[in-house]
Amino acid sequence: MIDLKQLAQAHKTVSHDLLAQRTETGRWVGQLSASALATATAVSALALVDRRDSAGPSHGELINRAVDWLAHGANDDGGWGDTDQSRSNIATTMLVRAAFHLAGAAGVHEDLLRRAEDYVGRQGGVDGLRRRYGRDRTFAVPILTNCALAGLVPWSDVAPLPFELACLPHWMLRFLRLPVVSYALPALVAIGQIHYHHVRPPSPLRRVLRRVAVEPSLKRLRAMQPASGGYLEATPLTSFVVMSLAGMGRAEHPVARDGVRFLRASVREDGSWPIDTNLSTWNTTLAVNALSDAALDDQRERLGRWILSCQHRTVHPFTQAAAGGWGWTDLSGAVPDADDTAGALLALARLAGAKGDSPLFAAATSIGRQNDSCADKKETVPDGVHWLLGLQNRDGGWPTFCRGWGALPFDRSGADLTAHAIRALHAWRNVAPAKTQRAIARGFSYLERTQRPDGAWIPLWFGNEHSPNDENPVYGTARVLLAYRDLGRVDTEPARRAMHWLCSHRNDDGGWGGDPRGVSSVEETAVAVEALFAGMDVLGVQVVAEKGLAWLLRAVADNWHRSSAPIGFYFARLWYYELMYPLIFAASALRRAISYYDDRNETPASRSTDDSASKRSHVDCSPR
Repeated sequence: MIDLKQLAQAHKTVSHDLLAQRTETGRWVGQLSASALATATAVSALALVDRRDSAGPSHGELINRAVDWLAHGANDDGGWGDTDQSRSNIATTMLVRAAFHLAGAAGVHEDLLRRAEDYVGRQGGVDGLRRRYGRDRTFAVPILTNCALAGLVPWSDVAPLPFELACLPHWMLRFLRLPVVSYALPALVAIGQIHYHHVRPPSPLRRVLRRVAVEPSLKRLRAMQPASGGYLEATPLTSFVVMSLAGMGRAEHPVARDGVRFLRASVREDGSWPIDTNLSTWNTTLAVNALSDAALDDQRERLGRWILSCQHRTVHPFTQAAAGGWGWTDLSGAVPDADDTAGALLALARLAGAKGDSPLFAAATSIGRQNDSCADKKETVPDGVHWLLGLQNRDGGWPTFCRGWGALPFDRSGADLTAHAIRALHAWRNVAPAKTQRAIARGFSYLERTQRPDGAWIPLWFGNEHSPNDENPVYGTARVLLAYRDLGRVDTEPARRAMHWLCSHRNDDGGWGGDPRGVSSVEETAVAVEALFAGMDVLGVQVVAEKGLAWLLRAVADNWHRSSAPIGFYFARLWYYELMYPLIFAASALRRAISYYDDRNETPASRSTDDSASKRSHVDCSPR
């Protein structure tokens, strides 16, 4: 039985903890987990720069601290995982081995590296790494390049990348079916060039073509580099670029110099690096959508104007995305994408409200463009809506960055992205009613086609390394159901099937999570509970939803709501966790539960929690 006072106290606790994470500017920055993979690539990059650029400052102290941090992070099986909560994987372990060798620390950690070599061998070595990534070379080729630079694999094991294609107009690249994802063009250029430096192609024509393309593609690489020096604000991508340039004698090139500046600026006090600088825009918009109206009242104007200030106002040099979208951070390395744009639009709708007399509403919805001068362009919601409409793929779904890039997994449309976009367009449907209605209809058609036969949806950017194929159907299914909730479609067949899947895949403890020990996570339980509460009246899932809510209340009472799980899924199977996620997801679920009971003016404890509700339901909510 759930006690309403306990629910209110849990919501108060989580909201307080979430609000306490705000910076002095009133926004949320959060903290990404330290990453062994990111740290290893940074060590390799800095070590190679020190070898090739004797005139520059030495990075010996940074390297030694990072090596010590890595040495203390080895798992019992001899490998390394992406985070301190992650199981070992062949990619991170190979990169750590390479870092130790390039840093000159192989002798000091001989036993550690012997165990790591045994682990890599058990995973299949180079062939095992290739199996991990399949036909996507976005990460496999850079990892093998790093290992080749360390002398651990021959250059013949490293596939060449056609860096000359980066000289073509950006609009042509989507038709060429590149072996790397759209947002990894810097790696295509730098990794392609270091391979060309060591292994010349047998074809005379290709040799000439690549020799001619070296300087123009480097200019393209420089044009894509943000002011911070970090491509995508990502340590691994930036490190691969820096180590490649240093490895072919170009450590003094401006791209390498600025990349090193980024690495020096983003290292943490313990000697580690995160995979990305921060997710400040993403975390802030999620927090806005999770908190109660009372918690937001004195910050609406301030937060809304800050979110508007993060909108990209010019064509992006990296992806050539039009103006109007949002990225995951306010830093210069961000790239506008579907998920963050949808999150920003939803947050602005929440902050501005529906009243036309709101100053923020007026600022957000005024078009106000006088000319093409960047200085005269104002950030507006209509621009964001049209940007999102223009990103929709022909299949009806939404991709992450670029429309039409569908060859590789992280370029295709995603169910979680599509559901988020549908919710955002619905929130601002009056901006372009006819276009929005058509886009939403196509989006739901895409969702129905991509729903699995068992009722689940698979997200693109979140996973669970304990689940088959590293997928996270709990997160994906719950997030898609929010689109059905917002548009009043929870009584449709796809929603019923999704509710059934969530009901039948909870753990014995009442929560959700993919841990093989049956241990639930705050993040996955919270998103599942919020989704199920959307169908409490229509589908009769009260029993399962309240058991999940009870698990969440126990988690808050025992202070588990501060514990993050590595469900974040960066590109190319790179795991992370974020300090903010359990707080944000729990706050959102608890707020929805309180709203549900308040709307009915009843306490949960006053109702029977036997199976009578489920007997009236269209959904079989029997436990797994």
